Amino acid sequence: MSQVKKTSEYTISKRRDDRFSVVDANKKPVNGEEKVKILLAEGLITLKVAAPVEEAPAAEEAPAADEAEAAE
Repeated sequence: MSQVKKTSEYTISKRRDDRFSVVDANKKPVNGEEKVKILLAEGLITLKVAAPVEEAPAAEEAPAADEAEAAE
């Protein structure tokens, strides 16, 4: 791992798989939302908003009518 930035509060390292590791001053790993906030503040990552999921168009009622005729 190569050290990217060191402050009095935390140390950021870049791993060989190009991900980041954040360790606090007490040598404890920082994970979750705290880690994301730190990496965003340092400009090392960017967040992307997920595209809205489009719903499939409603099925036409024509096939349902064909089923009713087949049942007779």
